[in-house]
Amino acid sequence: MIDTSNFTARAEKLLCENILPFWIARMADSINGGFYGRMTGEGVVERDAPKGVVLNARILWTFSAAYRIFRNAEYLQAATRAERYLTEHFLDKEFGGVYWLLTSEGAPLNTKKQFYALAFAIYGLSEYFLATGNVEALRQAQDMFEEIETYNYDPICNGYCEAATREWTPIGDMRLSEKDANEKMSMNTHLHILEAYTNLYRAWPSFRLKERLVNLVNIVLDRIYDPTTGHMGLFFDGQWHRRSVGYSFGHDIEASWLVQDAAEASSDAELIARTRTVTQHMAHAAMEGLQADGSMIYEQREDGTLDTERHWWVQAETVVGLLRLGLRYSDNKTIEASIRCFDYICNHLVDRKGGEWFWSCYADGTINRRDDKAGIWKCPYHNSKMCFEIIRQLKNNSKP
Repeated sequence: MIDTSNFTARAEKLLCENILPFWIARMADSINGGFYGRMTGEGVVERDAPKGVVLNARILWTFSAAYRIFRNAEYLQAATRAERYLTEHFLDKEFGGVYWLLTSEGAPLNTKKQFYALAFAIYGLSEYFLATGNVEALRQAQDMFEEIETYNYDPICNGYCEAATREWTPIGDMRLSEKDANEKMSMNTHLHILEAYTNLYRAWPSFRLKERLVNLVNIVLDRIYDPTTGHMGLFFDGQWHRRSVGYSFGHDIEASWLVQDAAEASSDAELIARTRTVTQHMAHAAMEGLQADGSMIYEQREDGTLDTERHWWVQAETVVGLLRLGLRYSDNKTIEASIRCFDYICNHLVDRKGGEWFWSCYADGTINRRDDKAGIWKCPYHNSKMCFEIIRQLKNNSKP
């Protein structure tokens, strides 16, 4: 087996010296609470920018997870700042759920219920409970689980829709972002509800939650995964007809380990055995996007052309997916590919001067400074999760 002893130290250094300090020192909003809503790609904080719930929930998850590992009081303080802001401002106290967007001062700006966002609130709150034992955080996560199952789950098609109005009624524009198709169901929302339920199950191993988690894994395997290509379908109508032909290399590799992680959390032996073959196929399909420089390109578009931009989150998920695959099958070449992608990140995406990572690099190596350094989508989630997974997987793998 390849020597990975230095890999853990490099991941911990990147996490503790580049990623986490950035959010504490540069993004904490000392005037209005919580965290600022945006920093431009040039490193300018926009103090009046709206605040997105996904950003806040991901910060909550990141620093809760960091505190669980390192027991650093500064990380606990950041996690608590995010938890309080989420529950005091993003939580809809009249109808339940969470608002999508707030003003910089904390007033509701976009009140629609995006179930992807609700999933990340569960993810963050359940991790905060695991880190601190705060039972109120767990209760709120449990309430959100019930809201998803009550207002989002469609028992006729056995799937989860995208969005609703503030009052949980049908909404015309269900898109998660402007680039998404306006369809009832998506791979992305299902994948992250699954991720949230996996974490919640570790905090609250109820029979009903396990049943819903197992069902979600089967939805991914039976409806979203394409057994012909190994890729994940992106958008679907209410009868599970596929409404897109493109695919996302980053989501393929991310799904390859999140689905396996969910199956293993359920302790369902039959499900675990089933997912192993499928997730291996997913990972190998994603590897079609690997490049000679060690990076992973973004996607194959609907017209069949390739988007060759190297996005920060795709690289982070590639490192994790390849590492887990390589360790599971004692495959040195796949572990080496994971380390090469990590090297690409360190050499091209990490901002050594300003902290954190840039959004992406273009194929010619030029840094993308057009897109956010921090914002609604640019959060310390994929990159911190990559570091946590490197530490966790290699620590577990080293046990006799």
